[in-house]
Amino acid sequence: MTPHEQLFDQLGKLTTEQRNPDSMDIDARTLLEIVTIINDQDKAVPAAVATQLSYIAQAVDIIVRAFKNGGRLFYFGAGTSGRLGVLDAVECPPTYGTDPLLIQGTIAGGDRAMFRAQEGAEDKEENGSADVDAKTVGPNDVVCGIAASLRTPYVVGAIKRAKQRGAKTLYVTTNPRSNLDLPEYQELKNVIDVAICPDVGPEVIMGSTRMKSGTAQKLVLNMMTTAAMIRMGKVYENMMIDLQMTNLKLRERAKRIVMTITGKSYEESSLYLERADYRVKTALVMIKANVLPEEAQARLEKADGFVRAAIEGKEYRII
Repeated sequence: MTPHEQLFDQLGKLTTEQRNPDSMDIDARTLLEIVTIINDQDKAVPAAVATQLSYIAQAVDIIVRAFKNGGRLFYFGAGTSGRLGVLDAVECPPTYGTDPLLIQGTIAGGDRAMFRAQEGAEDKEENGSADVDAKTVGPNDVVCGIAASLRTPYVVGAIKRAKQRGAKTLYVTTNPRSNLDLPEYQELKNVIDVAICPDVGPEVIMGSTRMKSGTAQKLVLNMMTTAAMIRMGKVYENMMIDLQMTNLKLRERAKRIVMTITGKSYEESSLYLERADYRVKTALVMIKANVLPEEAQARLEKADGFVRAAIEGKEYRII
């Protein structure tokens, strides 16, 4: 069997490459019927993700342990999968005040692939391997491959190389977990620490994995980094409290957060934030524990950045 025939056979086994029986005549439907079919199919995505919650929790535990030990999280993907990884990575610094290097997304074909498809960039494992080397991935890091089809060579190469360099490895695919037991995926399976496999079924338009697969991947990445940020002490109650006040909107949001949690007025919240050097966490501890900025900061350091524990004057360690 030639390589092309092998690829043809491999694609035939992927759920994401099958025809959806519920949309066979979508090209003959009215516009309302078309969007209804799409919407009905989208409703199945959260249920598919729900089947993977235990694996997502395992992945978050690995990520948090890495962060606590000075490690980083890297996403590697191609096409839609790669763009979703980059999107998740770049949204964490403004939302949670993280270092831009803590969570990084890499897409096959480089930065230009974010805006214009670089066809063929995903076809070589060595490209993924080289990008892992370029990021100097090490034993404290976590590498998450994102590939709807499971088989994307660029992503497979990145995961293999990451494991060789001692990193923990995660894999997000929208094909069934059982596919990892097929002979052609055994080598990949052996280098994955946690696989997350929401099986969303065939796409409305065959092979258009920017649809249900992309939605499922976005939900999974949202969960992983949000849960990790909660476990890193960047959330108090259900509010993000470690945001960077880099623009007027975020500065006003910070005041609203302080007002909402403490009941202080706009003017009082502004004053406390100013005294806290515009650190929301510090301002919250100052108000809730009735302490000066220096004491509030000391409490936060003792509590490993967790506001709830700092207010109570307790030491707190997740790991």
